[in-house]
Amino acid sequence: MLRAKGPLLTVDVGERTATETTIDDHLEACVGGRAVATALAHDRIPFEADPFGPENRLYLSTGPLQQSKMSFTGRMNMTGLSPLTDGLVSTNAGGYLSRNFVDTGISALEIVGESDELLAVHVTDGVDESHSSGGETASRPRVEFETVPELEGATVPETSDYIEERHGLGPEHCVVVGPAGENQVRFASVMTYDHRAFGRGGLGAVLGSKNVKCVTFEGESAPSVEIPNPPEMNVHSEAAQSEDLMRRQGTTGNTEMINEAFSLPTRYFAEYEFEHADAIGGDAVEEKKYKKGACSACAYACKLPTRDEETGLETEGPEFETVYAFGSLQGVGDIVDVMKSNDLCDTLGMDTISAGVTVAAYLASEDEFGNADLAHDVTERIARREGIGDLLAEGVERCHDELGVDSYAVKGLELAAHDGRVLNGQGLSYAVANRGGDHMYESRVMSAEYGGRIDPEGTLGKVEALVEGENEAAFRDTGIVCAFGSGYVTDERLEALFDADREDLLEIGARTVELERHFNNRRGFDREDDRLPYELPNLEAAISEYYEARGWNDDGTVPSSAIESVATADD
Repeated sequence: MLRAKGPLLTVDVGERTATETTIDDHLEACVGGRAVATALAHDRIPFEADPFGPENRLYLSTGPLQQSKMSFTGRMNMTGLSPLTDGLVSTNAGGYLSRNFVDTGISALEIVGESDELLAVHVTDGVDESHSSGGETASRPRVEFETVPELEGATVPETSDYIEERHGLGPEHCVVVGPAGENQVRFASVMTYDHRAFGRGGLGAVLGSKNVKCVTFEGESAPSVEIPNPPEMNVHSEAAQSEDLMRRQGTTGNTEMINEAFSLPTRYFAEYEFEHADAIGGDAVEEKKYKKGACSACAYACKLPTRDEETGLETEGPEFETVYAFGSLQGVGDIVDVMKSNDLCDTLGMDTISAGVTVAAYLASEDEFGNADLAHDVTERIARREGIGDLLAEGVERCHDELGVDSYAVKGLELAAHDGRVLNGQGLSYAVANRGGDHMYESRVMSAEYGGRIDPEGTLGKVEALVEGENEAAFRDTGIVCAFGSGYVTDERLEALFDADREDLLEIGARTVELERHFNNRRGFDREDDRLPYELPNLEAAISEYYEARGWNDDGTVPSSAIESVATADD
């Protein structure tokens, strides 16, 4: 089976040491990406760890497809113990980082410890004479620790500018935290290429807690991975010739349809339809788009560089989830206002979904829906933990009582736009997902409900599709393949690319989901945490059906025998 190659590089920022470990056994069993990072995290992060403590570990990892030239592969995975959910979380980002990461010669980076000074960490592929043989020198990863007190409080672009000026490396070489990460905002993101986010779950706050401002990657030592040519080239050419609406409008292309036919949560979930959806939807975004944008090696080019000529505001996006979180959910019907919110989150380093939902909760508490200026002010205050921002930086689950509003979060993670009250299978997905209220944990059921292939009403009878969708998504994040490439990187092409049957690929996904669940079980998670902030028909029966399909106990815990079999597979 095709897999990533290269060692694990462990960087202890407290001790200022770097250690290289061979993880071939893990890569043989887990391929790369989310699966290998989850296996490492399960084995190496103490179950009782404090998310903000030095014992928490943060993993960056790639899959084998990051060494291809195929569209939909310009992505990376990040995994760690979330300060927002208190469980294991994985998130991924696009951009141009992955190829630069692979060029250092490693397959995964592990960051542990806590620095007493603000650091920039630089990973390169220095020559190691001690490992020379036959007159040839060997290339091994090398790490430099740079103290950067002048970057305290710096925004993401300011940090990128510093790295470019001092080291000649553009933002495509960097992962960065903004003020939100430094201030341990529980939904702080890790940013790359200035506008691409490892967004959900607050892993930016984990990097900030370790006093690491940024990590850079540069090298010329990518391991050799042979990618089958026909699927690779077919995918690329089809992506280049596609006429999909998403290529013009990104994920905002279906905003108006979702608003009219399903639900676009509005005014902090009090309403299901937004009267100004057309003013913040796909056509409005496309009017502000001024050039094409893409991720590394991708001909699909679905990103959204936008500009407002009147104000001079330039950003990338907003995508649909940001249109929901900072638009309809806040009662804001001006696309430029939503663009500004999007840019603030990118600049300060925050997940737009969690930040937008939390700001909407505050607007609800103040009866200030539609006040975009207040929303922008509060967003900045959250990142710097100033005034009311210090409370809101804890996220909706932890602050809703004081605000006097309901909590629209699952396992501490603020809900995404796709409304489980209308798409009941998606609601079930939110309830059982190890990550909580995130729409990317699986998308098979959601897509089928939108497309009419599954009746949106009811929760029973949807578990088989849900389990398969979770396993698919976990392997997709392992390969790594962009979720928007599913129509091009088909099941048959995945089998050809990885030289494996689909069932074998789904089994890797299933093991990953099981390890996540077991880790969270050991932290106290069980059936009581698989709940929603609203009622759905037969939800408890559907959850039991889900556990049975997974082979788990009826209390939502994973049998120890199942974890032993996973461990055996990893040996």
